Amino acid sequence: MQKIFYGKHFLDEDDIASVVDVLRNGALTQGPKVEAFENQVAQYVGAKYAVAVSNGTAALHIACLAANLNEESVVVTSPITFVASANCAQYVGAETQFSDIDPETLNMSPEALRQTCHTLKKVSAIIPVHFGGLPCDMPAISKIAQENGAVVIEDASHALGGLYADGSRVGNCKYSSMTVFSFHPVKIIAAGEGGMITTNDEKLYKKLLRLRSHGINKLDDQFQLDDMATTHGKTNPWYYEMQELGFNYRITDIQSALGSSQMNKIDRFLARRKEIAARYDQAFAGHAQIKPCQSAWRDQSALHLYVVRIAFSERLTRQQVMTKLSEAGIHCQVHYIPVHLQPYYLHQGFAAGNYPVAEQYYAQALSLPEYYGLESHQQEYVIDTLNKVLM
Repeated sequence: MQKIFYGKHFLDEDDIASVVDVLRNGALTQGPKVEAFENQVAQYVGAKYAVAVSNGTAALHIACLAANLNEESVVVTSPITFVASANCAQYVGAETQFSDIDPETLNMSPEALRQTCHTLKKVSAIIPVHFGGLPCDMPAISKIAQENGAVVIEDASHALGGLYADGSRVGNCKYSSMTVFSFHPVKIIAAGEGGMITTNDEKLYKKLLRLRSHGINKLDDQFQLDDMATTHGKTNPWYYEMQELGFNYRITDIQSALGSSQMNKIDRFLARRKEIAARYDQAFAGHAQIKPCQSAWRDQSALHLYVVRIAFSERLTRQQVMTKLSEAGIHCQVHYIPVHLQPYYLHQGFAAGNYPVAEQYYAQALSLPEYYGLESHQQEYVIDTLNKVLM
C-alpha cells in the first residue's frame, strides 16, 4: 500500500551532488558553504544579514537572547503554533503569554493582541507566527508593538517564500527586528535540520554570530582585552574571546550545501504547492462537512500546510477519521494542540477556555497532504478517500 504523508521533503540529483561535493572536497563545518547559504537566503528575502543555526528552535532561542529578553520580560505569542514559539521565552527566563487567533487567518489577531497588551500592561516582545505559511498582519502587529515598546521576532518557520500584503517577502524585517526560519524536512526547503535568523541590524547580527558559537568572537568584532588580543599593535592570529555565554548552535556545511541547492528550486516548490492547494480548494468548494482554511490568501502564503476544518462529532470523531485515512495509507496531522493546553503550561496557570477561538479551531482542524512531490493521482486519492470516510 502506498503511504502518503502530510508533508515530505523532495531531493533530486543536484541536491545529492551538492552534499557529496562537500563530503569529498570541502570543510564539513564552519566552512564557506554556511556563509553562502546565509547570503542566498538574505538576498532572497531582502534582508541585510542572515545567521544560520542548527535548527529553528535554536534560532528562536538566540533571537530572544539577542533581543535582551530575560527574567523581567513578558513575551506574547500565538497559542496555535509548535511549542518552540512559546518555549524560547522560557529558555531565557521570560514569562510566556498568549494572544488569541483570528478565526479566518488562524494567525495572531491584531484586535486580540491589542487587548492582550492592554491587559498585561507590560509586553517586552511579540512573536507572531505565520501559521501554515500565511504571513500575519505585520503592519498592524508592528504598530501595536511600537505602542507598547515591544520588540518583534517573526516566527516564519512555515513561511519561507511567503509575501506580506505589500508584496514583499517574509523575512525582510521591515516589520520586525528579526525573523526566524526552519529547514526541517517537511518545510518549504529542507536541510535535514537547520534554522536561520534574518535581520537588518548589524549589532544584532554580530551578537547572533557570537551566540551560535559559544559566545566567542573571532576577529569579526571588537575585542575587550587589547593586551591579550594584540602584539606590537597587530592582532594575534590565534586569538579569540568568549565575551558572553553562548551555545553550540552551528549548522554544518553539509546541511548548508543541501539548503543552498534546495533554495535554487524554491520557486518550483512554491508553485507546485499552490497548484495542490487550488485543487483541494476546488474539490471542497461548498462541501457540507469540509471547510478549507486560509483560502482567501493563497497568493500570499508559502503553503507549508493545507488545513481544513471538519465538524467532528461523537458519531464520527477525529480519531476515527484519521484512523480510517491511515488504514488507506493517508497519514494526516493536526497543527496544533494549543500550546496553553500542554501540561507544562497548564502547570503555569493557563486553562481550557483561555483562548476560545484557538480552541474551537483545534477541535476541528486536520492537515491534509501538501508537498512538492505529491502526485496528482495521489491527491485525487486523498480527496476521494476523505469524502468516503465522511459519508
